[in-house]
Amino acid sequence: MTNILLTGGRAPVTLDLARAFHRAGHTVFMAESLRGHLSQASAAVKANFVVPAPHQETEAFLAALRSIIEQNQIDLLIPTCEEVFHIAKGLDSLPCKVFTEPLAKLDIYHNKWKFVINAVNHNLRVPESMLVKREDDLLHAFASWRRLVLKPVYSRFAARTLILPSLKQALSTLIFDEPWIAQEYIVGQQFCSYSVCHDGRITAHAVYPTIFTAGQGATIAFQPVEHAGIFEWVRTFVERFNVTGQMAFDFIETPQGDLYALECNPRATSGAHLLTNNPQFVESFFKEGPFCVTPFADSSHMLGTAMLVYGLPAALRDGNFRAWLRAFLHSDDVILDFRDLKPFLLQWRSIFEYVQFGRRMGISVLEASTFDIEWNGEWNQ
Repeated sequence: MTNILLTGGRAPVTLDLARAFHRAGHTVFMAESLRGHLSQASAAVKANFVVPAPHQETEAFLAALRSIIEQNQIDLLIPTCEEVFHIAKGLDSLPCKVFTEPLAKLDIYHNKWKFVINAVNHNLRVPESMLVKREDDLLHAFASWRRLVLKPVYSRFAARTLILPSLKQALSTLIFDEPWIAQEYIVGQQFCSYSVCHDGRITAHAVYPTIFTAGQGATIAFQPVEHAGIFEWVRTFVERFNVTGQMAFDFIETPQGDLYALECNPRATSGAHLLTNNPQFVESFFKEGPFCVTPFADSSHMLGTAMLVYGLPAALRDGNFRAWLRAFLHSDDVILDFRDLKPFLLQWRSIFEYVQFGRRMGISVLEASTFDIEWNGEWNQ
């Protein structure tokens, strides 16, 4: 069996991965900069290590990882959240296999403008887009499209995304201290995908529609769907860029069936929740199997607390209560596991930390949850 080090223990997906590896007989260690994080109390984790903040103290963070790897004979390091970019920055210095790619490749995926350019260069469909670095660019974007979306080229959870803003709103919001991307607004159903990849081949894959979210972006209820078009888009991208690691994409499909990729997250995302109950999923991290692991058809999962805090008010506001209730009653909470109860019972501890920190910094809870790990490009480090 393998000694595995996971980072990003604050995320529900990391807790779910830890439990899956533990069930498969592997020994799981956790490194996190957030004290009292969600996975800290899990029985699936042999030892937790508090490390320096990856974003603010990158070199100290990498040094701590090296020490953990050497002292615990770690075979495989799997980053799960945006600390993956800071780990990739020091990839050559880490004395074990790391399930990610060098920073230069990750940045091509994560930077929303670079992602669009590279997708277009490989004949993969994305929305019409424009880089916005100054006021003239913004005015040009509004002259090009009647309806558009604006978002920083480095962002997550759609926390700062402006959907269908007026020109006045956009001018008052953008201060041009960082590049933004403008995209033509496309009406349709949003989907998310998650894949595990080895040397340009997909070894595990899940797709789910975005229905209930925390804020504008983060999906909080997950039901798998088969979508051949999305699989083919992802397969082509992964093959052409020879991807190794965890890859996630957001898509929009129009009523006419046209599919557009909106952005890429080269890290773990909630799609993994649909795969962790498949015993073959863990093996997808170690080798190329004879087939691609997919979710069981009856998989239905949710972040129960988020469904109550975010999903229920939105459902009541939008007249969608019946769909919310059906999803809530027929989905398994990914944090609740009766064989490993402590993370569920103590989850409010980490949420409270985000709330307090967000208030001090004047940012949202979602933004506070990634403040010490987020990657916003070399230009802004």
